[in-house]
Parts: sequence; C-alpha cells; structure tokens
Amino acid sequence: MTSKITPAVRGSLEAVVGPENVLSDPERIIDYGHDEFSLREIARDPDVVVKPGTTEEVVGILRIANTHAIPVTPRGGATGLCGGCVPVRGGIVLSLERMNRVLEVDADNQMAVTEAGVRLSDFTRAVEEGGLYFPPHPGDESAMMGGLIATNAGGSRAVKYGTIRNYVRGLEIVTPTGEVLKLGGKLEKSSTGYNLMHLLIGSEGTLGVVTKAVIHLKAKPGIMRSFVVPFAELEPALETVPLIMKRGVVPLAVEFLEVEPITLTEEHIRKKWPTKLGRTHLLIILDAPSEAEMDRLSEAVAEICLEKGAIDVFVADTPSKQDEVLAIRSKIYDAIKAGTVEILDISVPRAEVAGHVRKVREVAARYGMWLPTFGHAADGNVHTHIMKARYEDGRMVPVPESEWKDKADLVRDELFRDCRERGGVISGEHGIGLVKKPYLSIVLDERQIELMRGIKRVFDPNGIMNPGKIFD
Repeated sequence: MTSKITPAVRGSLEAVVGPENVLSDPERIIDYGHDEFSLREIARDPDVVVKPGTTEEVVGILRIANTHAIPVTPRGGATGLCGGCVPVRGGIVLSLERMNRVLEVDADNQMAVTEAGVRLSDFTRAVEEGGLYFPPHPGDESAMMGGLIATNAGGSRAVKYGTIRNYVRGLEIVTPTGEVLKLGGKLEKSSTGYNLMHLLIGSEGTLGVVTKAVIHLKAKPGIMRSFVVPFAELEPALETVPLIMKRGVVPLAVEFLEVEPITLTEEHIRKKWPTKLGRTHLLIILDAPSEAEMDRLSEAVAEICLEKGAIDVFVADTPSKQDEVLAIRSKIYDAIKAGTVEILDISVPRAEVAGHVRKVREVAARYGMWLPTFGHAADGNVHTHIMKARYEDGRMVPVPESEWKDKADLVRDELFRDCRERGGVISGEHGIGLVKKPYLSIVLDERQIELMRGIKRVFDPNGIMNPGKIFD
C-alpha cells in the first residue's frame, strides 16, 4: 500500500481543496512527518499534505484515496507522544488545521459545536466567553479537538471530571470510504442501538476522520485552591490519595511529583516551587462552590495529609501562587524533554500506584538509569520517563547512547509487565499509536485484538486509514 501520488491523483486532490492546500515541497512537508515522540527515527515524510476546509472536502479526499488505495494519516496538533500521526506508509497526511471554527456555544443546552481543527486553548476561550466551562485539561494547549477525541485524552482533572469521552455527545465522522456519519447529538441519554460514537472515540484515526463534535459543558467552577504537600518517602504520599477519596473528598486533581524534575523546571522557567522538603510531593487541587465549602474541604485534606506523615502543607491560596505552582507542573516535560527517550503512560488501579512506582525505582537502580516518575495519583495514571540523561547536582547530564539504548527496551518491557500484573494497561491517555504497538498483546489477549481487527476491516475495507497504528 505505497501508491504513488500521480499527477492525475494530485490534480484530483487540488480540484477538491485548491492547489494552495496540496503541499509536496520537502521543506513544507517535513513538519508533517512526526509528532512529539522524541526519537526522530520513527519519522516519515508524507508524499503529500492535503488541508481540507470543510467536511465535504474531507469526503472528496477520502474517496480519491480509497479508490487509489492511498494511505491517509489524519493529523491535528501533532502533540501526541507515541507516533500516532506519523505517516509510516507515506501517502496523504490529512491536516485538519483549516477546520478551526467553534460553530456554536449553546448556553441553554450547555453544549458547544466545534470543528476538529480548533485548538484546545481557542475552544476553552470560546466556551468561557459563553459563560461556561470545559473541565478536561489534557495538557498541551495547542492540541486540536479532533485529536483529543481520537485519543480519548485525559489529563490531571480526570479524577473528578473524567476524560474527553465523558464530554462528547455527538460526532460527525467521515469514514475511509467517504461516507458521513452523524452520531449522537445534543443529548444527555441514548440507548438506541450500538454506540458507534464511543467506538470512534479513542480509535486514533484508524476508523475515520472526526470533522465536528458536540461537546457537553459545565457551569463555571466557584473557587479553586492548590496545595503542595511534601513527604519524606513515596509510600505515605501515595497512600494518602485513596484515604482522601474514602473520606468523601473528590479533588479536582492529585499529582505526585519527585523533587528532581521540580528543581530542573524551576530553573527552566524561572519560577519557584513552595518547598524542597522531602522526596515526594503531592499537588492537590480542590474546587468548591463557596468559601465555606472550600475551607471545609481544605481542612479535611490537610488533616489527612498530616495524619499520613506529611512534613507540612503549603497552600497556594492566591491566583498568583496557584499560577506559579501550575506553571511548574505543566512545564516539567519541557524542562526534561531534551533528555527524554520516551514517556510511558501506564494506568493501574489507584491502590497499585505505590507498588508500581516502587518497581520503577527498583528497575532504575538495577539498570543504572534515571527514570523520573510522576503522574495522576488519584486516577492511577503513571508517567515514567525513560531518560538518556542522569540527574547530577541539580543538572541534567547527557549519557552516551551506548549506556541507555539497549536498556530502554528492557526497562519498558519490565514496567509494562508489572503493569499487567497489577491489572493495568499500557496507555491511560496517550494512545497506542506506532510506538506501543509491539506491546499491546502484553495487556490484551489475542481474541480482543482480533475483534478490533474485524471492526477495522468493517470501517476500512481497503486499509487506507492511518495504517500501521495500534495493530497490524
């Protein structure tokens, strides 16, 4: 399936979207051959980049591609971390960047209708201008709504508000054969046949192209307050999280972090974390409708943390303090990106996080590698960074490829198998894409994978849509 883009095919594509929206010059398409995964050895330039501006244009492109068996790789903001939008078989990269309008913010139904190429930052702004709130915050503000839906993106707020799946009420999808499916709508309930909409959410562009979405919104939150809680050791910090939930407090987010990445990030963005005490820190964010309720929740959380041995509880109770803390948390990846080979995205039951992180530390010591680990403690999503650097005297020091290359594969395999033993999965929010594909069978049995292949064949009989992703 390496069909060449012949002059005739190119002419057909140009007739659909206009010549200015069909790119093939090497210097113009090079940025469309990779995502944020660090190792550029997986990158592959497409034969052509096509930029539709409407659903009808997407239909036209896919009908041409299906007729000529040309691979098509849908692409949003390319903020993914597993090669999901890399055109591994060349062909067409279908970039949704021109489909960038928020079409409606419906306050009465608390819904928004958006095109797939709208960036998260622009969507959030439009929603808030309409007096409403979109709770999920998957991280990179430049991610596009279609990509967030295609990967069922999560983020730190998933513990209270869920992942993107919880907010999608309707989708417009173009199938690989060029048919338009309109699934769901401005509905809160539906038990009408198989839920094809939820099948498409998280399918990583392998079953069709998201062109529009209906997104459920919420009322604006009242008050937010952040806490930084240092602990001397890992275990009591992570044991605090299920206890908070058992006591009836559902935080907006609970992140666990190690001191070393915090130190590097402070230097990177010139901001200050509230404390360097201890080894493991919890970042707990609460929201509440009133000051009285916030004070009640805050007191309960502080008592639980101190009960479990917290060294102290630091409160970021002003907007500027909160902004500083959240800025450091959101920029940790940027601060250590130069030394990162891969970010794992393991998801385990909440009570298994401590055990899994202990395994990470044991593996790190055995292989002599720095594996900084942090993540969403309250929803069990653990991000271990496999590094090609070491931490030394407050600095990140590169190590030769010969010292990490072979070990990286062994580390990944051990941690994925530990994840399986704990009842977990190898991706909580990033997706499988290209990078994690060889490991899917560690956590899913062959019958499940074969059923997925069967669904793929129904939607995409010629195998043109984002080929080479999730499974072969």
